Order: sequence, then structure tokens, then C-alpha cells
Amino acid sequence: MLEKIKELIHEVQTLKANSKDEVEVLRVKYLSKKGILNDLFLAFKEVSPDQRKEFGQALNTLKNNLQDKINELKVSFEASEEKQQGSFKDLTLPGEPFSLGSRHPISIVINKIVAVLSKIGFTMSSGPEIEDDWHNFTALNLPKHHPARDMQDTFFIQQDPDILLRTQTSSIQVRYMENNTPPIRIVSPGRVFRKEDISARSHCMFHQIEGLYIDTDVSFADLKQTIQYFTKEIFGKSKIRLRPSYFPFTEPSAEVDIYWGLETEIDHKITKGTGWLEIGGCGMVDPNVLKNTGIDPEKYTGFAFGMGIERIAMLLYQIHDIRMFFENDIRFLKQFKSTM
Repeated sequence: MLEKIKELIHEVQTLKANSKDEVEVLRVKYLSKKGILNDLFLAFKEVSPDQRKEFGQALNTLKNNLQDKINELKVSFEASEEKQQGSFKDLTLPGEPFSLGSRHPISIVINKIVAVLSKIGFTMSSGPEIEDDWHNFTALNLPKHHPARDMQDTFFIQQDPDILLRTQTSSIQVRYMENNTPPIRIVSPGRVFRKEDISARSHCMFHQIEGLYIDTDVSFADLKQTIQYFTKEIFGKSKIRLRPSYFPFTEPSAEVDIYWGLETEIDHKITKGTGWLEIGGCGMVDPNVLKNTGIDPEKYTGFAFGMGIERIAMLLYQIHDIRMFFENDIRFLKQFKSTM
């Protein structure tokens, strides 16, 4: 039996084929379930223990040589076919079409906002999504047991109650202020997380973008002009109003509304018949926040503004269900190819 295997090893080196069909015949003869190699492996069970090592080594050598030879013959014929097809190929024929991907609408809106604000000196800044209590709450004028913390249902890390998923991108601004001196002019986009019910209008994970400007003699008038410029560039609407509101990290604080109009039935629906639409919040940075981040509130002032990216995208593209942004339905995403 061992001699037969050695003869087959020698025979393998001389195998030849004139076509792919002949290669397949060789494969079936030697490597199929009813082939020679399989019969030899079945015979291996009957080999005496003192001969098994030598027999097994020879059998493995035969198996490897057969597989290499069959693959070699197969590749040679495939290469030959490709070469023949290439020599007769009409190079004037149009190429085969292929599908281009598209940017996600959230990415499109973020890029658009960053591009608009970069024209007036804002640069982009980012930070971690897993935050500590100081950067997400305390430094933003929300000490422990502050009632305003109840405004947000937070995802805390169970092992450490001081570690959490950030609830706002304001934490990025805190980190930047701690490590940079004014003038500061940044825009901070990113994902945030809050324990909210998932519905057509809300989600437990969404995106925010916030702007921050700190320098000497920064006033509320500067904030208003910046908001007006932003709404004109993003929505094509410059009529705004600022309604008094409350945010722990700004004082005074305001909600930002734009006049959307009442030209269509959808306008009436989304503005509830008023024509006005809330798009975000803003205010002058609270002196305590400046002090917490090592900036002298006697010398510097600043303003901050923020909004939800999904809300902006829903307005721009007339999308009525926030869940569509996270379902990755290819039919939905294909609609944004023209806005890459």
C-alpha cells in the first residue's frame, strides 16, 4: 500500500489536461468522495500501528500534491480564457454601471451647518460620548441634587454613578474651555443619549450641534446676529424671535423661533397654524460656567446656542418620523445621493 502511494505521488507530477473539463475529470478521479484519495484514507484505518506514521505522512503528501496540481491546472485555463476574452473585447463599449453610495442625511446636515458657521470663524471640536459627571453636569452649573438635572433622564454606567452617556454636547465645550484660552469660537456636533420613549418625534439617541463664542465684549446682540445669519443660510429664512427661557448654563436664556410661514398645508401642520417654529435654544454663558472652566468672567463674556440635528433634517427634507434616520432602509437613504 505504501508503495502505491509513492507511485501516485510521482504520477501527480506528470498530470496534464487540455481543457477545464479534463481538469474536472482529474479532480473527480483523485479528490472526490469516490476518488482514489478517499479510498486510501479508508484503507488507513486497517494499517498496523507501527506503520501508521509513515503511511500517514505519505498520504498527506499525496493529498497536498494533488490539490496543488489541480489548482495549478485550473488557474492556468482560467487565465488563458481571460486573455482570450480580453483580446477580442470591444473597448468602445460602455462600461458596466455600478451603484454609488450616499451620505446619511444626518451627516449632510452636520456638514452643512459646520460649513456655514466656519465662514464666520467657527472651528469644529469633538469630545467623548462616555462622560463624567463634572463635564456633563457640574461644570455646566448643575451641581448634584440640582432640580434642573431632572430635565434629562440620564443613562448612567452601573459600575460607576459618576460615569454616564452624555446628555448634551455642551460637555465638549467644557472640555475645550478647560484646555484653551479665549478667544474661543467652536461648533460641536455629536450624538447624545437620554432615556426617552422612542416614537415618531423622539428617540433615546439623537444628534445635537452647539456653538460657543467667548471673547471680550461679546454681547447678546452678537448672539442675535449669529442666529439670524445661521437661519438665513440654512433655511433661507431670516425672520426670527427669541423667547425668554431657562437653561442652567446660560443667563439670560432664550428659545429660538423662525418664521416658517403658512404657505402650504404642511406649514400649517408643523407650526400649528402660527407660522412660527422652534429650532433651538441659546443664551449668554453663565459666569459660573466660565469660572468652573478656568476663564475669568470679569474679563470675558460669551454666548452659546444649540439645536437637534434630526429636527433640522426633518424640516429640510420634510421627514415626519425620526426613526427613519436609524433604520438604515436603503430605499430611504438612496434619496440623498444628489446631496452628497
